Amino acid sequence: MGMSVCLVLIMLIADQKNNDRYITNRDSIYRITHNRLGDDFVSLFATAPLPLAEKLTSEYDDVEYIVRIRRDFGTEWIGIEQDINIPIGGYYVDPEFITLFQLEMLAGDATTALTQPNSVVLKEETALKLYGTTDVINKIITVGELGDYIVTGVLKDNKEQSHIKFEALASLSSLTRLEEQDSLLSPTVHYWKNRSSGFIYLQLKEGVTVATIEDHMEVINKEVYSEMEDYNHEFKLQALSKISPGPLMSNEIGPGLPLIFVYFLSGLAFVVMLSASFNYMNLSIARALTRAKEVGIRKVSGATKKQLIFQFLTEAILLSLVALIISHAFLYLLKPAFTQLHFAQLLQWNLRQDAEVFMYSVAFSLLIGFLAGIIPAVTLSSFQASQVLKDLSSIKLFSKLGLRKFLIVAQFSLSLIFIISATLVFNQLKSMVSADFGFKTADIINVQINKTSYKQLRTELEKYPQVINVTASTHIPASGSTWSTDLKKNLEDEIEFEVPYFYVDENYISTLELKLLAGTNFEQLKVEANEIIVNEKAIEVFDLSTPGEAIGQSLINMDDSSSMKIVGVVKNYHHQMLIMDMKPMMLRYNPERANIAHVTFLPGQSKEGEAIIEKAYAEVNPELIVDYEAFDDQLAFYYNLLFGDIVTVVGIATVLALIIACLGLLGMATYTIETKTKEVGIRKVLGASSSQLVLQLSKGFMSILLISIVVAVPLAYFLNNLWLQEFAFRVPISIGVIGFGVFILLILGVLTIGSQTYRATTINPVDHLRNE
Repeated sequence: MGMSVCLVLIMLIADQKNNDRYITNRDSIYRITHNRLGDDFVSLFATAPLPLAEKLTSEYDDVEYIVRIRRDFGTEWIGIEQDINIPIGGYYVDPEFITLFQLEMLAGDATTALTQPNSVVLKEETALKLYGTTDVINKIITVGELGDYIVTGVLKDNKEQSHIKFEALASLSSLTRLEEQDSLLSPTVHYWKNRSSGFIYLQLKEGVTVATIEDHMEVINKEVYSEMEDYNHEFKLQALSKISPGPLMSNEIGPGLPLIFVYFLSGLAFVVMLSASFNYMNLSIARALTRAKEVGIRKVSGATKKQLIFQFLTEAILLSLVALIISHAFLYLLKPAFTQLHFAQLLQWNLRQDAEVFMYSVAFSLLIGFLAGIIPAVTLSSFQASQVLKDLSSIKLFSKLGLRKFLIVAQFSLSLIFIISATLVFNQLKSMVSADFGFKTADIINVQINKTSYKQLRTELEKYPQVINVTASTHIPASGSTWSTDLKKNLEDEIEFEVPYFYVDENYISTLELKLLAGTNFEQLKVEANEIIVNEKAIEVFDLSTPGEAIGQSLINMDDSSSMKIVGVVKNYHHQMLIMDMKPMMLRYNPERANIAHVTFLPGQSKEGEAIIEKAYAEVNPELIVDYEAFDDQLAFYYNLLFGDIVTVVGIATVLALIIACLGLLGMATYTIETKTKEVGIRKVLGASSSQLVLQLSKGFMSILLISIVVAVPLAYFLNNLWLQEFAFRVPISIGVIGFGVFILLILGVLTIGSQTYRATTINPVDHLRNE
């Protein structure tokens, strides 16, 4: 059981290590990343400003190829947040992308396929998905509001595995038109301030070092940003082979396996395997007396201690290899549970059992066999032949607080830590899903506006009596997605603050039932008025005294130096995920930028509301399929995406650790009871009752459980505090949580011990005392 969990981990890491391995010159390919260094923070980003690429090539001659990539073509991170009206997902790229990443063309010319605006190259499987054939050159694809694209090439499916997941690649030259329309895509190609939408990959010329390029980038950094930013940038090169698995970075290009997650899974697998190894040690030591004469006879026959250690180690290693073979059967049971996890679907992960995985698993099995068998081997080989052949009763393997009891204490301590941790992770997830976000979600359905007029859709929806209110925004609050800009109170101030914002309409505050503390809602309904509504935190950060005094004051938008007038102040609500501290935010009026409509229905009318949304949307835009979801369900999805996998993985590990610990205790109890059958017989003859015998036989094991509780509770408190401290809003490690874990541990321990002690009380004394 323990080995099968470790096999899953080995396969997952091997799968991620296989990313980009098909590229022959991958050792010379790097990604430009950037760090933002502040007085009290260091933020790591996978993105970089796209003008940096042109600057590097125009001023220096050290790069063989350089490729710019811009997100937001179709849908990103295939499998999550799919827009049912946009059939593909991918990126805008330079023509050299195909060459740099050594992709093979099934149709079209790699050198020209991505040169013209609005051209697109499809993967072979994408062409088959859309058209059922790969003969798609010159076909036209409409990609939402991004326009029409002509297919100029098809990439051959050679089963290349890359950390960049895409279905299609559009020409970067298409951005010239799109970035001029501010409502579609924010400027990137020539805009140094956009550091969150683009990626840069490059291949170094032979003989050029990483340090050389980083020195060039430092010169450019000082030249461009010295007068622009109040914090330092630092551009770095990240090797292609270090991206996945790699460090946890913001704005990652796609779903990858962060090293922290590798460490987390490795820790769980290690604990489960350690517990199983403890079991083997414990049972081997418990069986030591039954093999003592074997050791004595072998020593008398001339066996050395090294030969005996080799024998017992070989037994352990063979047992470990047999466990590896059997674990493949367990793997088929575990596979569905793991492949259904969100991260497995995001990583497009398969449990490949190839030669590399086989090699790693055999090596791991040999290591586990050695570690689990070394202590029993040394113990068994240490018996003196004269002693074990003369009188076995004189052998004392360990004291009352010896190794066997230590191993059982360690197993149950780990199990209790797991139970408490799993309970806390589940409670944290439950608390975030059911939390009071500070805004209304009940009876609200979120509708993707897509390529549709929001004004017409709202007019159509308001015809139905079941509809209470309709509003629009650019983001779903508390989901972790937002736009932001830098603001100052006064232009001469040295410090500026990054402030998230949503574009909304005049119904937003009333629909979500936000509490307006001062000022008014948007009244002029003019985008050019540049009016904003801020939260209480913004009043505090910008030192605007009170909500009432903040009305009429202005903040400076550092993107264009425009003045933004505060017309209202709302009570703080969770516009970001609950794991984050409350930050300043603002609402800006611009319903034309909105892409989500929040539709409020009468209580209990949500089912009817879905039919109403479909009818209204069909009236406004019959060419598209409406995409909608209940507000509550959508928030639950985001938090399940973040925590659901962890709950599942920790839950599986907890169950395995408990089963293995109970098996260890069962083995120890069985052996101990077997050695006390004569004692039990004598006590029964002398009149001891069954309850007295159960108590007598169990008290030693119960003390082990109590010691485990004393050891595990402070450790569980300390370890869980480490990750809970990262959450701004967290559940407490309460007496109830600890009590629940202790209760589960005691129940399982009592059942395990009781099953053996009760069996001992049912023996017939005659059977065990007849020869005395």
